[in-house]
Amino acid sequence: MKTIDIKNALSLPIFSHAMLKEVLKKDINNINDKIANLVNSGEIIRLKRGFYILSKPYLDRPIDLISVANMLYSPSYVSLDYALSYYGMILERVSEVTSVTSKNAKFFDTPIGRFSYKKASLNAFSLGVDWLEDEKNGGKFIATPEKALCDKIRYDRGMGTLTQKQMREYIVYDLRLDLHFELNYLLVEKIANAYKSKNLVTLATMLKKRKI
Repeated sequence: MKTIDIKNALSLPIFSHAMLKEVLKKDINNINDKIANLVNSGEIIRLKRGFYILSKPYLDRPIDLISVANMLYSPSYVSLDYALSYYGMILERVSEVTSVTSKNAKFFDTPIGRFSYKKASLNAFSLGVDWLEDEKNGGKFIATPEKALCDKIRYDRGMGTLTQKQMREYIVYDLRLDLHFELNYLLVEKIANAYKSKNLVTLATMLKKRKI
């Protein structure tokens, strides 16, 4: 089986060893050797043990890093800086794909970039996450703008408990946040309660009073 045939059989941007094995099993006897040869020849790229992508010559569209992040370590959703950049809320280019998971924190340095994952409790993890339909990549999980901002504040180390004035300065001057649409303070309140975060309660209060 040629690599182009593998590409035509696999529709997702990232695929597992099991998915690749299923495609190859009809034509290949020693599947593990075949996969190793594909990696060594550079036709497929190993992101981590058991997960691969096709090399650039076999791609007909850019790799969807959000979909890759979801599959590389699941359950997870993209959030924090990368999601804030995705929504145009911060203008700086973000190279690391940042996510939140219900499992242990994790970090992957791969040939296509860095992927990091922060751990959240189950009740906080499930709030404020969108599923974006994607015909080409099968859909992806990403934080809502509210959850992405809450996660950013929640996981920013050494912040301490902020007053409303300090929170505004943090958002305006540290994050340089561009709030070109209104955030749902009720959702922020729910997330604040789930995280048991005083800073997020302050954020919700300020959003409710439109002080941001």
